[in-house]
Amino acid sequence: MKSIKGDIDAAVKITSIDFCPVPMRLTTPYTIAYETINDVTNIFLQIKTSKGISGYGCAAPDQAVTGETVFQALESFETVINSTLIGSDPLRAAALMEQLAISLPNQPSVLAAVDMALYDILGKVAGLPVWKLLGGYRSFIKTSITIGIINVDNTIREAKKFIDQGYTCLKIKGGKDVEDDILRINKLRDYIGPSIELRFDGNQGYTLDDTLYFLKQTEEAALELIEQPIPKGEMGLLEKITNTASLPIMADESLMNLRDAFRLARKDVVDMVNVKLMKVGGISEALQINAVARSAGLEVMVGCMDEAALSIAAGLHYALSRPNIAYADLDGHIGLQHDPSKHSVNIKQGILSPTDQPGLGIILDDEWDCY
Repeated sequence: MKSIKGDIDAAVKITSIDFCPVPMRLTTPYTIAYETINDVTNIFLQIKTSKGISGYGCAAPDQAVTGETVFQALESFETVINSTLIGSDPLRAAALMEQLAISLPNQPSVLAAVDMALYDILGKVAGLPVWKLLGGYRSFIKTSITIGIINVDNTIREAKKFIDQGYTCLKIKGGKDVEDDILRINKLRDYIGPSIELRFDGNQGYTLDDTLYFLKQTEEAALELIEQPIPKGEMGLLEKITNTASLPIMADESLMNLRDAFRLARKDVVDMVNVKLMKVGGISEALQINAVARSAGLEVMVGCMDEAALSIAAGLHYALSRPNIAYADLDGHIGLQHDPSKHSVNIKQGILSPTDQPGLGIILDDEWDCY
C-alpha cells in the first residue's frame, strides 16, 4: 500500500483534476423502506497541485437521497469543477466552495468530494490530520453497524455475527411493516440482552399513528433512538412525535442543508440530527450545521451512504472534531467489495480511528490506479 502525503510551500496552485467512477458490489445486499441496494458507484476525485501534493475526495451520488445521478456528477466534475478549480489556490477553500455552491446548488455529493479533497490538501500543508485541525475533541469513536429489513431469524443471525466481531451498537432498518418491525425489535432485544445498544431507522416509512404505535409496543426493548420515522416534509408531525416520545427522535432525510438545521433547531422539532457529508455538501457545511445544532442543544450523529473508506475517513475526521458529535453511523464501507481505499480508516470491535497520516490519511491499494 502507498501512503498519500507530501510537502508543500507557498504559491501552491491546482494544476489538474482527475476523477473516476468506482463501481462496488455489496457482499450482502440489504433492504430499507423504499429500496434494495445491491451495488453502488462512488466517484473518486484527485486534486493535483503545483507542489506535488494531491488531495483526495469521494462522491456518492444517490438520486433518492442527494438528488444526483452518477452521470450528472461526472458531467459536473468534467465541466464546472475543472473550470473553477484549475489555477486556483487550494488553500482558499471557503472562496472556492462558495463559488461552487452557487454553480452546483443541487449536487451536494460533488461539493462534498471537492471539500474533503481541499481539507486533505490543507492537512498535508500543516502536517496534521484533519481531525486535529478541526478541533481534535476525541481520537476515536464507536460506530453502529446496520442490519437491513430481513425476517426475525436472519436479523438475529446478523446481529450475532456483528456482536461476535465486537460491535456493541446495532442499527435496525424498518419502515415497511410496523408489525414486523415491532416483532424484530422485541425478539432481537430478548436475544441480545440489555448490554447491546439498539437504534431504529424508519427511513420515512411510517405514518404518525404507525410511529406512536411502534414506540409504545417497543418500550421494553429500550431503544437508544429512532431515526426519521416519517416523510421528510412532515415537520409538524415530526415535532409532535418528539414531544410525545420518551426516547430521542432524530432527523435524517429532513436535514439536507444549513437552512434545514436552523428550522429543526428553532422549533425544537427533534432531539438529534444525522449529518451526512453527502447530503450537506462536505465538512465545511457540516461544521456550520453542527454549530446550529449545538446552539439548540441538539446532539449530532455523523452518518453515511454506501461510501468507500475514502469518504468514510472524511466523516470520521469530522466526527472526532466536536464534543456534541456524540454518535457515529459510519459503516457504509463495510461489505463493499473492491474498495481501493479500504485501508483509509481503522476499525476494531466497532471502534473507528483514523490512520496516522496527515490530511485525511487516505491510503490506496498499490495495484489500483484510476488516474
